[in-house]
Amino acid sequence: MQKFVIMGVQGCGKGTQAKLLCKAYDLAHISVGDIFRWNIAHHTKLAARIQRIISRGDLVSDEIVAEIVQRRLADHDWNFGFILDGFPRSVVQAEFFLESYDIDAVIHIVVPDEVVRERVLSRRLCSGCGLDYNLIHHRPQEIDKCDVCGAALTQRADDTPSAVADRLKTYHEKTAPILELFRRKELVLEVEGMQPAEFVQKEIQTQLGLKSPRRSQ
Repeated sequence: MQKFVIMGVQGCGKGTQAKLLCKAYDLAHISVGDIFRWNIAHHTKLAARIQRIISRGDLVSDEIVAEIVQRRLADHDWNFGFILDGFPRSVVQAEFFLESYDIDAVIHIVVPDEVVRERVLSRRLCSGCGLDYNLIHHRPQEIDKCDVCGAALTQRADDTPSAVADRLKTYHEKTAPILELFRRKELVLEVEGMQPAEFVQKEIQTQLGLKSPRRSQ
């Protein structure tokens, strides 16, 4: 059983890499962002709780995130292991997590801030089916129109230059001590995220020392 944490600033491609690794090795991708989006789409009690917090202008607390992750991991549907994306968000959470689970590695995808800004500001989301696009790497065939359902593409409300700058600053401030903790445990491997996705994935698998995938990618 393999248990990994994947880290990297928003827009570095960690979600893509986590999904590729999960597909190849039958791992469960436990993404905090995906859990939030699923609950909001299905109008759950958790979604209402999150929306009340956001409507007050507050951020979802680390305590709520920790609670959500613990509930998800308690499902034990990860027969071959998991990749945790979007957690831990503090040193306290990281220490607690290490006490509860034997982590095999922390995958840190490194991309310069200026590249992240360009990637994030180029993101588009289909207003119909929710498919993600990027005007740099995954352009629609027709400008501002989804290839699948034909609905209009929109930019996320928080994908603005000032919001991206704030997220980068917050990420670096909060993540540095977490990474330092993981480094002291000799768990961190760093991967250059500027290459095409398939090359980044190959480098991750090589550094992890994984054998041939259970599934072809």
